[in-house]
Amino acid sequence: MKMKRFAKKFVCMALTASLMAMPLSGCGDSDSGSGSDKAVLRVGMECAYAPFNWTQVGDDVPDGSKAVPIYGSSDYAYGYDVMVAQKLADEMGMELEIHKVEWDSIGLSLDAKEYDCIIAGMGRTAEREASYSFTEPYYYRDNCLVVKKGSDFESVKGLSDFKGKNVTVTTQLGTGWVPLLEQIPDAVKGANYETTAEVFMAISNGVADVALIDLPTAESALLTNTDLTIIIPDASDAFEGDKEMTNVCIATRKDDTELRDKLQKAMDDIGWNDKAKMDELMNDAVKLQPAAN
Repeated sequence: MKMKRFAKKFVCMALTASLMAMPLSGCGDSDSGSGSDKAVLRVGMECAYAPFNWTQVGDDVPDGSKAVPIYGSSDYAYGYDVMVAQKLADEMGMELEIHKVEWDSIGLSLDAKEYDCIIAGMGRTAEREASYSFTEPYYYRDNCLVVKKGSDFESVKGLSDFKGKNVTVTTQLGTGWVPLLEQIPDAVKGANYETTAEVFMAISNGVADVALIDLPTAESALLTNTDLTIIIPDASDAFEGDKEMTNVCIATRKDDTELRDKLQKAMDDIGWNDKAKMDELMNDAVKLQPAAN
């Protein structure tokens, strides 16, 4: 009987020692099952905002590159954000892990430490800077208007041309474009949408007359939505205060300045402050996106 108790006690002690010897994993320092000893850069994005980021079924990309698996999913993510995130992860010697999240909860999920940073076409606004830390821009974008081709608004040159027309306007929820809609004269506020795809559909279906969005996303949409057209308002008759939405930056939690600085150093080390490089990569992203996006 004593021998049995001794044997049982020995097994328990061995199991405890084994568990204590196992490496502990935490935020940003595990391999998340990748089989690699590298630390992991966990990035949150919509995976539904082409050409910045999108979801695809396989990992194949037309230029021979490979899309990145979406954490907890059988799908893959690619696009400008993914390409930049991969460059930075490689520079920092880290594995890249993509987390797909709805735009309206992207900040909440970062706060909940579901991932470590947001690389998702996010504009650096004063309101967001109160809650998050930001790198310098990893992309500079222009804003534009999208209307239905053949509509009365196709010939618009500036915002003042909308005066008296009572156009119904729309954009994406939770973005810095929402308050800018108020600058369109006599505009009627329509519904705003969770995804940019829904925004463009609203214009195509006549639910809204004018959408405010960024130029790369609009150009991307026009590849498959041939019933839409882009308007870039004259500089003298355009939106005021929209510069915040042109600075696309990486966000970390407010107190995680260590990661922010590490990301910024990686950007500096690979020279990712060159607008020509940014535009070239964005042009590639537009060309590489699947037709479904």
